[in-house]
Amino acid sequence: MTRIGMVNYINTAPIYEMWKEQVHEPDWQVIEAPPASLNRMLAADELDLGFVSSYEYAARPDRYRILADLSISATGPVGSVFLFSSVAPEQLDGRPVLMTGQSDTSVCLVKIILEEFFSVQPMYYRGEVFGERQTGKEPAAILAIGDEALRLRYEHRFPVQLDLAEVWHTQTALPFVFALFAVREEYLHREADEVRRIHRTLLDCRTSGLARLPEICDRVARRIPMDCGACSSYLHAMEYDLQPVKQQALERFFTLLIDRGEADARALPLKIFV
Repeated sequence: MTRIGMVNYINTAPIYEMWKEQVHEPDWQVIEAPPASLNRMLAADELDLGFVSSYEYAARPDRYRILADLSISATGPVGSVFLFSSVAPEQLDGRPVLMTGQSDTSVCLVKIILEEFFSVQPMYYRGEVFGERQTGKEPAAILAIGDEALRLRYEHRFPVQLDLAEVWHTQTALPFVFALFAVREEYLHREADEVRRIHRTLLDCRTSGLARLPEICDRVARRIPMDCGACSSYLHAMEYDLQPVKQQALERFFTLLIDRGEADARALPLKIFV
């Protein structure tokens, strides 16, 4: 049995909705979870391959290989990874910032943006974006991702909505790669042909899904809820390839993490399985 990790956010719908419709392999077990949970499962050998935060590869690069031409990324605004703030980012020094526990990559990215680009040092803490607040613990800003970020956008509770991929692009002129499809080296060594088959299937699902975006939007928009037009605009901004410019973007992100002592230097150069 091959254990495959998938994120069931709207941003994976062009791939995952087609997978659910078209793929019926009894030996392929799909496990749904937020990115941070899939990271932990892959690291603990509870998954064989799957969509994980790009940070997970940078943290343990000796254990994984990246599947070619697959990512969850954006060039400019991504629309679902936001810092929602009651004040301008320059005013967050020493202020409490609530960090979602769902994505390690976004946590690393918001720290880079605030500390390196805006030169502030907030007080970070982890918690539930929609959980109950303790008295006196109302955050000045909230990092939210995925469907939770989409909900907060449409609630208009915060005057400042900072799209992290847009800030990254403004500062670096590069896209940002939020998630990769990683495979454990040990599993790849044993089952290279099976990995190639899963890889081809994922690429086929992506092709089908991108060709059927209006139908995909109709299926998933009500989860937020959002209208189909907004869902279509959002999914058109998502990118699912790992072309050379995306690899360059990963290298820039990993270099910053390594310099900050937050990643393994062996993350570079990238190891990609074609």
